[in-house]
Amino acid sequence: MASSTTKAGKEVVRIEFDKGVAWVTLNRPEKRNAINPALNSRMLEVLDELEADDRCGVLILTGEGEAFSAGMDLKEYFREMEGKPRIVTQKARRAAYEWQWRRLRYFEKPTIAMVNGWCFGGAFTPLVSCDLAIAAEEAQFGLSEINWGIIPAGNVTRAVAETMRHRDALYYIMTGLTFDGRKAAEMGLVNEAVPRARLRHRTRELADLLLQKNPAVLKAAKDAFKRTRDLPWETSEDYLTSKQEQLWLIEGQARQEGLKQFLDDKSFRPGLGHYRRTPAGK
Repeated sequence: MASSTTKAGKEVVRIEFDKGVAWVTLNRPEKRNAINPALNSRMLEVLDELEADDRCGVLILTGEGEAFSAGMDLKEYFREMEGKPRIVTQKARRAAYEWQWRRLRYFEKPTIAMVNGWCFGGAFTPLVSCDLAIAAEEAQFGLSEINWGIIPAGNVTRAVAETMRHRDALYYIMTGLTFDGRKAAEMGLVNEAVPRARLRHRTRELADLLLQKNPAVLKAAKDAFKRTRDLPWETSEDYLTSKQEQLWLIEGQARQEGLKQFLDDKSFRPGLGHYRRTPAGK
């Protein structure tokens, strides 16, 4: 396994806990947080650790300094891989795909991408894998691979097709032009864009809203959406019915409390607020 520290001994991923939120920061600012094998290995560990850590109710993924991530580290993934056996390159790519797509997309807890600056190429995959995304208006996005003779690698193209409008996606894939946070929000790549000075506050505000929800229901709700998008209607109905019944077994007491507060106590209105959660559903 690649070391998770730089030559100077600095962690390539930094974790900070603050009142239910785990701030996960890609920490290679001198490389605009470009993703390399060491960072991939560490992110796999981080996701495993945080799923089991009660201090993490919401995970916020961001980058140190002026970049979210400049994408894959071209020197380490291309130049230094030249001439090596295919199995070596496959192993390196597999680790990247594992955390950026499979693990992050279905993480047990809500995830928010906070795009603070440069977001290019391979960074689009973890960006889209997060449940929600807030960007700085000044952030710069780009799919510039066409400019040096390759296509967006890994699952980047699939990630873009998942979120951006058809014509917009092809336009930026084929031209390699950049766009800012406002345009990213307009196209649906992120939920919203705010001035950089307000970015952390707005992201924290969204995280606090999610922390008020029932964690098991939140996980079921996001999984239900992601799992059923491409299913036929009949299969989707079966899946969602089964998921709802499973949730009643796991969180039935919380469900009863929510219905009681709405129907009997009339202490909240679902469209305008949330029910009052009590510890362990008591």
